[in-house]
Amino acid sequence: MPNPSDLSRRERQIMDLVFAKGEATVNQICAELPDPPTTMAVRRMMHILEGKGHLNRREEGREVVYSPTEAKAEAGMSAFQRVLETFFGGSLENALAAHLVGRKDKVPPEERARLVKLIEQAKKEGR
Repeated sequence: MPNPSDLSRRERQIMDLVFAKGEATVNQICAELPDPPTTMAVRRMMHILEGKGHLNRREEGREVVYSPTEAKAEAGMSAFQRVLETFFGGSLENALAAHLVGRKDKVPPEERARLVKLIEQAKKEGR
C-alpha cells in the first residue's frame, strides 16, 4: 500500500481531488486545483503519483483517466488516524469535542442518536 506521507503538498491536493471525484482526467484536476500549474506539470505529477503507486490509469479515447489505487474508505481511515495523532494526540474525545464545538449548525437529533448508538456498541464490544 502506498504511503500518503511521501506526498508533496501539490500531490496531496491532486489525490484529494481524485478521491473526491472517484476518477479524473488531467484537465478536470487542473480546473479544480487552487492556483493551478500548467497542464503539463499536472500531467507529470499524476504520472509520478502513478509511479509511486497512488494512481491507476486507463485510456478512454484520447484521454487518460486516473483513479486511486486505494479504496476511499481505507484512505479516509488512514487520513483520519493521521489527523487524530497529529492534532489531537490520538484522542478521539478531543477530536469529537473540537468538531462539535466548532460546528456552525446544531447536531441533528438523528445524527446525535447514531453517535450515542455507536458509542454504546463500542462499549459493549470493549473498544
